[in-house]
Amino acid sequence: MELLTAVLCDSAADYNGKLCILGAFDTIWARRFPAVHPHCSIAVRILFRDTDEGTHQLHLALVDPDGKSMLPGGGPRINFEIRQIPEQTFFLTRNFVINLQGMPLQSPAVYSIDLRMDDTIIARIPLQVVELKQPPGAHGPQA
Repeated sequence: MELLTAVLCDSAADYNGKLCILGAFDTIWARRFPAVHPHCSIAVRILFRDTDEGTHQLHLALVDPDGKSMLPGGGPRINFEIRQIPEQTFFLTRNFVINLQGMPLQSPAVYSIDLRMDDTIIARIPLQVVELKQPPGAHGPQA
């Protein structure tokens, strides 16, 4: 098994085996905390070889600076099976798109999105959450 792509983005889709990614990012700015990020996606592409046949589990966890999972139930788990790879091919690739709605962000800090395959971390996507402070002397938009 080989991880080809793992990215945090605005949205992603699997289109006939092609992984389409829109708006990759690593920073969220918020004016006040706790904050909620309304929507984002995790796009993952994994390559499997004949030695990877069998049942596997992909698990995603949003982890706070203290190492605690922030998603209900520890985050989504995807069970899937890799069957025999056809003779005319050398490997298989699978795309996974995980959509997150209402991602809670308690404070400015560095968070991570940890991806595990069969209990082994295969990617740790960093996410920095930064407080957006109003510049001195700024009074906001004029009415």
